[in-house]
Amino acid sequence: MRKGYDVAVIGAGPAGMTAAYHAARQGMRVLLVDRRRPPGAKILLSGGGRCNILPSAVDPRAYTTDSSPHTLRKILLSWPLPEVRSFLEGPIGLRLTQDRKTGKVFPFAGGGQEVRERLLSAVRQAGAELRTGASVIDVAPSERRSVLLEGGEGILATRIVLATGGLSYPETGSDGTGLEIARRLGHTIVEPYPALVPLRSRNVAHHALAGVSVEVLLRIGEGKGHAEARGAFLFTHRGYSGPVVLNLSHHASRAAQRGCRPPITVSWLGRTEEEWAAVLATPGRRTVRGLLRESLPDRLVDLILGELDLGSAGTATLDRGSRGRLLQALTSYPLPIRRAEGFDVAEVTGGGVPLAQIDPRTLESRVASRVHFCGEILDAFGPIGGTNFLWAFVTGRLAGNGAAG
Repeated sequence: MRKGYDVAVIGAGPAGMTAAYHAARQGMRVLLVDRRRPPGAKILLSGGGRCNILPSAVDPRAYTTDSSPHTLRKILLSWPLPEVRSFLEGPIGLRLTQDRKTGKVFPFAGGGQEVRERLLSAVRQAGAELRTGASVIDVAPSERRSVLLEGGEGILATRIVLATGGLSYPETGSDGTGLEIARRLGHTIVEPYPALVPLRSRNVAHHALAGVSVEVLLRIGEGKGHAEARGAFLFTHRGYSGPVVLNLSHHASRAAQRGCRPPITVSWLGRTEEEWAAVLATPGRRTVRGLLRESLPDRLVDLILGELDLGSAGTATLDRGSRGRLLQALTSYPLPIRRAEGFDVAEVTGGGVPLAQIDPRTLESRVASRVHFCGEILDAFGPIGGTNFLWAFVTGRLAGNGAAG
């Protein structure tokens, strides 16, 4: 039996490390537990290793949750973005740089490895104890031995912070254990789903366009229930990716949970039918292929015209039917989706512990006292671009301070 602790933080990702740091800074005896050795493996995967650690701005409306948007906003704005950056550059000791084009914030050097090592070092310096290679299988907040490890060992802790993540990248340790613990504690979990994932295609011809990137307006669904966004679209060897696909992919994931497959279409360059019609009306004897290649990638133009059997057509000789089919392909091109990718490649997990079941001031459970939640285990995630690191830091601070208070 190990000594007792004031706070046990389960999961040493960015949210858990932030929680442990803030609880320890208030003089609490803190234990940070993680099954991985070393912990924080998911940090290394962020941004291909470069680690986009913060966004350029905060917009709570860009986040997705089944819970109250007001509660999400209250939590997210509890720690202003400039103060989060000051925390990372001050106590954590990171040198950060901001991309001039996108505004995204990255470590000046070292990428995810630097972020992990700086966070771990700050946690230790704050006085928290780190224990790795230890798998937590359950918590019992009403008992003295409130944290149960694999193998039967019990740890005494007055308060518990669950920062175990969701189900994305399970090889990093996010296997859903925390969500199962939350269920056993009485929480009604929003069914998890993969988010920020690529989409797989049924069209082999599209696979041949791997590497082609173009700006689009992407739509998923139809009618009042549809979602749409503008951004960079990328063909891959298995389907489609790019920021606009990743940011809307959760709609396809959730539809699959319901046994549905919503229509997904793109407007190339995000242009309207009137705008493309004006392009096709360019004066002079021009081929459709030559004209479209001035705006779109060559391989994409060849694919579209090949599908329409308009490879040799001229703009002056297009009949009304052919022009209509071409405009339809340019403004509402259907993507033959097989499915959204799964948790093994999902950047984050959608769903989780509902925000209505926690106190937004301390992130303590309203269902099981003395248990706090932070990070990806909560029912909220943001688009790509550092927003989910921000959520981890903000909720980690609230949970750590709440547990210490």
